[in-house]
Amino acid sequence: MRNLATQLGVEAMSLYNHIQNKDELLDGMVENCVKHFTFPKVGGYWRKEMKKRAKSVRKILLLHPWLTMLLVSRVNVGENLLKYFNDTLGCLVESGFSYKQADQMIIAIDAHIYGFTLQELNFPFKTEEYSQKATEYLPMIPKDQLPYFYQLTKDVATRKYNGKHNFEFGLDLILDGFHPDPKS
Repeated sequence: MRNLATQLGVEAMSLYNHIQNKDELLDGMVENCVKHFTFPKVGGYWRKEMKKRAKSVRKILLLHPWLTMLLVSRVNVGENLLKYFNDTLGCLVESGFSYKQADQMIIAIDAHIYGFTLQELNFPFKTEEYSQKATEYLPMIPKDQLPYFYQLTKDVATRKYNGKHNFEFGLDLILDGFHPDPKS
């Protein structure tokens, strides 16, 4: 709170006229970001709605690199987050998924969004550096001991494959595994 007050050019104690504590501040930050997510349309085609949802969340997470950890490490129960979860659940249940299935789907989709985004934000190389870095690392990979890894690295080094991670590829794999089954 002192650091925030310093950055705002005010006394730390004056912040407490507006918020109770650091947790309230963090929850407010999360809420402010969540309102920019695309909320699934209840009654909409579930697959299309989950893709729009996932892409919009990833976009906001990339704009605010600190947000992913706050979403996964805290119990955030603000109005926007609750409506977001409710609409996601409603879209899936109205599409024929059981509540149990819908909950597990949300967990799987969100795990992909958060994990992919964290890896994307923290990967040590930029996409445009992949070929150069693969070329640098190729001599360090023992071809006879790690033939598949060697070949993949060679493909990236020679630009036969760009090595770029594809968010939608993983999302499609996850969504392809779901089919409404009211018995589960």
